[in-house]
Parts: sequence; structure tokens; C-alpha cells
Amino acid sequence: MEDPICSRECLRVPSLAEILALVAALLFAVAATLQQKGALALGISPDSLRSFAKLVASKWWLVGTIALLVGYAVQAIALDHGRLAIIQPLLVTTVVFALPLGYFLTTQQVGRREIIGAGLVVIGLALYAIFGDPAGGNENAPNDEWAIALVIVGIVCGVLYAAARRSDGARQAAYYGVVSGILFGVSACLVKPTLEMLHDGGVDSVLSHWEFYGMAIAGIVAFVLQQVSLSAGYLATSVATVSVSNPIVSIAIGVLLFDERLSRPAWHVVVAVCGLALAMLGAVAISVARERSNGKASEPALAASP
Repeated sequence: MEDPICSRECLRVPSLAEILALVAALLFAVAATLQQKGALALGISPDSLRSFAKLVASKWWLVGTIALLVGYAVQAIALDHGRLAIIQPLLVTTVVFALPLGYFLTTQQVGRREIIGAGLVVIGLALYAIFGDPAGGNENAPNDEWAIALVIVGIVCGVLYAAARRSDGARQAAYYGVVSGILFGVSACLVKPTLEMLHDGGVDSVLSHWEFYGMAIAGIVAFVLQQVSLSAGYLATSVATVSVSNPIVSIAIGVLLFDERLSRPAWHVVVAVCGLALAMLGAVAISVARERSNGKASEPALAASP
């Protein structure tokens, strides 16, 4: 006989925060596609940060940046109403949205492997959202715990950045994408305490705490490195690495620093974790398939640019 409690919980309607997270993911995919189109049209080199000043001359890049900023705002609202451990993983759908956008806007081919990978992402995230349902947790963590976390993040990002400088092609795009995703994850985690301070004490309270400045710095550096990754010409690789590393960092911080937990029965937790792993596998599969099928992804993208 069917358990009515399980049936009711498993078939729950997505929350407003979850819907907003999906909207943010779509906006991030639009932003990444348009920003790449603009960068490739101007021949921006991934090895020269100074050349990014030229990007303001591209209408595609500017429109993509507007979409990105709107995506940030929608993500912030979602985080204000939901938990890191559920909102951030849903952003993995960015790589799914990026596939058709890349096909139509930069003529990047979408094959069977990419479609299968996208299906894995959707199924995995559906399982995670249905069975995970994180609860509990705090809005912030003690400064000493934050200090330890930020030191670890800094070391990891430094090593990956150095590896990116020694690489090229899709591998370079992937390294930069991972660093960008990690920093986006840190920035998202700092959004929650910043919004809480805004609710409690207003702008003065926000400006008097380090969390706001940490959020801004991490977000800006992540943004710049994402442009470097996109300018290499491998859209799916860039988006997949950002979309995978972002929620991994966010979940780790949410669990270890904010005490968020998957508050379901044990078998629900197992299904949720397996679903999340399946979604990550799908995103990686898309990245690998794109690298194999587009040895030089920048050529079709440049051809499609005005």
C-alpha cells in the first residue's frame, strides 16, 4: 500500500526559490552564450586581461552582461528564500540551457552525447530536489571558520589558476571555469549573510561587515575569469565547469559552515546524493563530448558572429 506521507512529500510542488533558481540558470546560460559571441567576434585573447576593455564595443557582450546581472539579482532573491544546498545545485541546469543557445547563436553542434548528458542533468537534479529538501542551518558562520574556508579556497584557486596559465584550448577553458565556479560559489554563500544584515540593520549594517566586500570581490574576480574561460571558445566546457564547481563549493560551505542538512530519512538522502552525482556526471559528459566534437570551437563561433 502506498505511503500517503511519502507520496505527498515526493510529489511536492517546487518552491518559489527553486523556480527562481532555474530562471537564474537560464539567464546565466544566455549571458555566457552572448558574452562568448561578443568576445570571439572581437578576437579577445584569453591570455590578456587588458584586452577585455574592448568588450564594451560589442553589443552582444553588453546584452549578455545585462542578462548576467539580472541573473545575479534573481539568484540573490532565491538564496534569500531558500537554502544554499538546494538553490546552488539547480544552477547546474545552466549547461543544459546553454546547449540550444550555443547551437542557434554560435553554430556549435549538439550531438547525441550532449543530449544524453542534458537528460542526466535534468533527471539527477529532479531526484535531488524531490528527495533532498535541505532544512535547518544558519544565515552565517563564525569568522574563524570563514577564515579557514577562505584560505583553503585561495590555495585551491591559486593552484588551478597556475595550471590554467600553463594550458591551452579546452583544458585552459576548464581550469579557468573551475576557478570561476569556485569563486561564484563563495560569493553566493556570502549573499545570505549580506541579505540578512540588510534586513536587520539596513545598508549601514551591510557596509560595516566584511561579508559584503568579500561577496563583491569574489564575484568580480569570478566574472573576469569566466570571460577568460569563455574567450577560449569552448562554451559547453566553460559553462559545465562553472556550473559543477559552483554548487559543490556552495554545498560544502552550506553543510560545514552553515549547518544545513538533508533532513529526510536515510534512503531519501542516499537518493538525493546519487541524483546530484548523476547531474554532475551529465554536466561533465557534455563538456567531454563538446571537447571531442569541437577540436577548435572558436572557428564556428567566429563564423557566426557579425
